[in-house]
Amino acid sequence: MVPRLQIALILRWTACAGLALLITLDISPLATSAQDPEVRKAIPDNDNSALISEGVGHILAAQEGENRAEWPYEGVYRVGGQIPIGYRIGGTAICAMALVQAPDYQKDEARLLAVERAVKFIVEASRDPLMGPEYDGGYDVRGWGYTYGLTFLLRARSLEAIPAALSDQVEVAIKFFIDAIQKTEISEVGGWNYARGKGRDAVSPPSPFMTAPTLQAMFEAKAAGFEVDGDVVKRALDALERSRTPTGSFRYSGIDGDKSRESVPGSIGRMAASETTLFLAGRSSQANIRSAVDAFIVHWSWLDKRRAQEGTHAAPYGIAPYYFYYAHYYAAQAVELLPEHERQEYRRRIRELLMSVRLPGGTWNDRVFERSSNYGTAMALMALTMPQTPRPAEWKE
Repeated sequence: MVPRLQIALILRWTACAGLALLITLDISPLATSAQDPEVRKAIPDNDNSALISEGVGHILAAQEGENRAEWPYEGVYRVGGQIPIGYRIGGTAICAMALVQAPDYQKDEARLLAVERAVKFIVEASRDPLMGPEYDGGYDVRGWGYTYGLTFLLRARSLEAIPAALSDQVEVAIKFFIDAIQKTEISEVGGWNYARGKGRDAVSPPSPFMTAPTLQAMFEAKAAGFEVDGDVVKRALDALERSRTPTGSFRYSGIDGDKSRESVPGSIGRMAASETTLFLAGRSSQANIRSAVDAFIVHWSWLDKRRAQEGTHAAPYGIAPYYFYYAHYYAAQAVELLPEHERQEYRRRIRELLMSVRLPGGTWNDRVFERSSNYGTAMALMALTMPQTPRPAEWKE
């Protein structure tokens, strides 16, 4: 039987709340656990080494493709019946980043070789015609390749994990991703969205879900010495800030008057990512970040109801399964920007939630596709190792 957990949630003064209240909630966030309790008890509460070792082993074994060089992210969307190249680059980048950031990377020959293959794939795949900034199609997932391809290459570069033979090609790929991100911003409004109408000139409202991580990638690029268009970043920050509602939630897409899926339970998958990104640019506060993480914990069960389910957005809050591990990753990132004395308890809670949905075999998966356990496991491992991850780059306007 899963014990009930008591949370003291403090709603502090923020731009989104006018009263300081103490609310005690009695919830059972582990009630939908997919993990055998006996297996869960076998891992000490303060030991991540076994979790990381099993997760890394799964990711290594799952590398696929003609040269065993990639980890495609699998969703319902296809191009010509195949997983689109943006998903292939994005998924590969996320899995490779998890391998690089796990402890003792430089001592692990299997990981070194796997990441070298992944870097080569990302560089070569960036030249695919379907990754070009000019695109006539509708639903558009190139941006996930741009954002996470850039994020990974910059992270690997900073950790000196780029094979010397590929360093020049990596520099070219980084500049390509930056340029493509800038060319695919939503005209006039700013920001980015993967859901768009057909046609080269189609305009869709910006999505915080995509805009926040893309901005973080651009912050990292600037900090690494690459040229970044400050006007593009400013427009995206404006759009992200304007998508915040009076309740502290962030709209699914759009700004100002667009109220699509704006409730807090439906927004917790993107609140932490959005507040963290705005904070890094001097446009949010630790109080707002704390409120976003509190909301993630309190309303976590609504995310869990959609984990590994069919379909995408479902009532009552319009939550899609692919928010699940994305939300854990950015909640963990947000915790590390809180005052140091607050972090340990939040880390414990996020770890507890991750442990509650850890699958037999030491993996995590928020989709109905077996392949997407690569992505879920990578995101979970990076959430667990977030305290050891370099602080994200700030943006000075």
